[in-house]
Amino acid sequence: MSGMGGGERFHALDAVRGGVLILGVFFHGILSFLPGTQVWLVMDSARSVELSVLFFTLHIFRMTVFFVLAGFFGRLLLERLGVGGFVLNRAKRIAQPLAMFWPIVLTAFIATLIWAAVQANGGVAPEGPPPPPLTAETFPFLHLWFLYVLLIFYVVALVVRAFVHLIDRRGVLRARLVDPVVRLLSGWAAPVLLAIPAAAALYFTPGWMLWFGIPTPDTGIVPNSTSMVIYGFAFGFGWLLNRQPELLQGWGERWGAYVGPAIGATIGCLMMTSLTPVFTASAQDFTMATQDLRTLGYAALYAFACWAWTIAIIGFAVRHLSGHSPARRYLADASYWIYIVHLPILIALQTLIAPYPGPWFVKYPAMLVVAFIIMLASYQWLVRYSWIGAILNGKREKPVRQAKSGQQLAAAE
Repeated sequence: MSGMGGGERFHALDAVRGGVLILGVFFHGILSFLPGTQVWLVMDSARSVELSVLFFTLHIFRMTVFFVLAGFFGRLLLERLGVGGFVLNRAKRIAQPLAMFWPIVLTAFIATLIWAAVQANGGVAPEGPPPPPLTAETFPFLHLWFLYVLLIFYVVALVVRAFVHLIDRRGVLRARLVDPVVRLLSGWAAPVLLAIPAAAALYFTPGWMLWFGIPTPDTGIVPNSTSMVIYGFAFGFGWLLNRQPELLQGWGERWGAYVGPAIGATIGCLMMTSLTPVFTASAQDFTMATQDLRTLGYAALYAFACWAWTIAIIGFAVRHLSGHSPARRYLADASYWIYIVHLPILIALQTLIAPYPGPWFVKYPAMLVVAFIIMLASYQWLVRYSWIGAILNGKREKPVRQAKSGQQLAAAE
């Protein structure tokens, strides 16, 4: 991707985009350690309030950051390739992986789920009702939902772009109205102004479970409207932000000013709900939204925390991670594969360690270490230089072959 100053990559944004995908492993790994009732397929013998707080915090910003960057890079790619090239590229990088890996991931997910149930039932398959029929409402995208939602956003972006170009052929409206609004939204008051759509969407969500924040659109052909409004706004803002990428330098200069408010808003949300997930009907005041001032205040605080974290994280990267780093670049490349395959691997490891005694601060890191060894090894040996890697990240030659090509070129010259 072309950089802000010329031909350089956006190294900082690459690092953040890969980082938030990798954080998905940490996020889903926590599920078996959450205190309280059965909230996940496998529940560990060790539970942790500390991990519960981390889970809550990660969910506030992780996918909002991702969709801001997805919009930013989406427009950058469109400007570089044109509409036809953009459509072909997104079909190969997004639609094809979704079509290829969703059946494999779902099969692995079901197989691991059955195995976990058998293990928990003393080696005997438990009896239970059959799974619900596969319908448009129950279609399980699992953790690959973000690919499906991205495709929707790309289609909407192309349609809106065509309409705007039709009514604003010379770009006057964009230059005199859209760009100044984006500059305003990106300024010092950004976390407040950008939070307004998210706060409204959360407040008007029927039966909103406050502790779990933005509802995940992982089920159903038609994603839930709340997540589409919040993530769609983030995607659209990132798309328009790409028209003026120099605005990111302002975030880089001010990132530290948003860290304290982000932490404070997160603590405030936890104080208004609970340090741990709340599901029971007796805690209805904390669990189900009742469209009152308390709910409005919580929605506003949660949305503010979401955007304060987003700006602080992207700004920090712009300020401190703009240089090239082979390690960060490698992890950014590997993050797509890691996110696709991580969930069945985590469930299998959670099932293996769940019965054994031990504190969470030993079991959780150990599980992550083993998971990352498996995922990084599979990426290096099976994906990086293979046809799978060519689909996910583009074709890449092995270093030895690159060195030989360079020697041959030098000899020819």
